[in-house]
Amino acid sequence: MDDYVAINKANWNSRVEYHLQGYDLDKFRASAEFISDVVRFDQVRLGDIEGLDVVHLQCHIGTDTISLSRLGAKSVTGLDFSPAAIAAARALAVELKASIDYVESNVYDAIDALGSEQFDLVYTGVGALCWLPSVAKWAQTVEGLLRPGGRLFIREGHPMLWALSEPRPDGLITLDYPYFETDGTPFSDTHSYVEHEGELSSPETIGFNHGIGEILTAVSNAGLILTSFEEHDTIPWNAFDEGMVELEHGEFRLRESPERLAASYTLQASKPT
Repeated sequence: MDDYVAINKANWNSRVEYHLQGYDLDKFRASAEFISDVVRFDQVRLGDIEGLDVVHLQCHIGTDTISLSRLGAKSVTGLDFSPAAIAAARALAVELKASIDYVESNVYDAIDALGSEQFDLVYTGVGALCWLPSVAKWAQTVEGLLRPGGRLFIREGHPMLWALSEPRPDGLITLDYPYFETDGTPFSDTHSYVEHEGELSSPETIGFNHGIGEILTAVSNAGLILTSFEEHDTIPWNAFDEGMVELEHGEFRLRESPERLAASYTLQASKPT
């Protein structure tokens, strides 16, 4: 598990060529007003970000980063540990004439990588915390990136969801993986979450779950003040094949009795002035 960074980085590098075929890139090219489904879901809770300095942690190829820029942020910085993803994000920003600064770095090294720059908003999208072994260290990094009065915004897959089984032939959803933070769980999957031909050259990953209590405690212990916490019964991907139904804007929820599953959550916190 000590090699989790190298293993996960190789995996994410191998996904980029396939993700460049998806992620609604043609829609971004067709309209300067188009924003990603993920950021569209977040927008009502994000509120007005016009004039803010924003950093997007674990930004991947930058579609959500570009979306934040299109919402009127004064400056936007994207950070990711995958050199292939950062190269793709930079090329996409140039193509779309988006003024975004992209930095290649492990999220835990973000403060040093960004030269101790501080921001009004730290934004993290769905599918980020599950790659980090320590949520406490992540929260401390966020605190260091925020200006006094600045805000953390994260929407993430719920730890209840991460603990459940992969899709099963019998359709059952079972409790297969840790809910609480552990040393990590190895996975292997030759395909990414977008449809593509061919197989990933680096299919192995190591994932990490963090319970809600652990996340809230980490944010509080880092000195941030929780301002909002909301759980949702939807996520922006199909986790259970026929067990989920697609809604508008790329969200999915359980087909039967969706109130059974907290699928994602939105957390906001502020740094005291």
